[in-house]
Amino acid sequence: MDKIILNELMFYGYHGLFPEEKKLGQRFTVDLELYCDLKTAGESDQMEDSIDYGAVYQVAKNVVEGEAKNLIEAVAEEVANKMFQTFKHLEAIKVKVDKPGPPIPGYYQSAAVEIERERHQHG
Repeated sequence: MDKIILNELMFYGYHGLFPEEKKLGQRFTVDLELYCDLKTAGESDQMEDSIDYGAVYQVAKNVVEGEAKNLIEAVAEEVANKMFQTFKHLEAIKVKVDKPGPPIPGYYQSAAVEIERERHQHG
């Protein structure tokens, strides 16, 4: 299936288990792969036959910079759900949410989750 790939969308959010994370917040990075049929858009050269990248960014921003969640798993799930609600051409999605420098013992560049969802799983 065709896909639209958006890499390293950056947002500032307040997700985490610890009170200081919810108070201070931090940067989050999101990678998206949106699976859809792009043949019609490729032939018509019309935006309504594809998915608007700017609108995708705004949906992700509203989630990541919105209500604080304990887990980045929940952030990724909400991003996927909102994308299906917003974009009728979207058939499947891969969402990666990366949290640089998580406050857990040890030295980490980041901790991330990646989920894959299909439209039929979301009604």
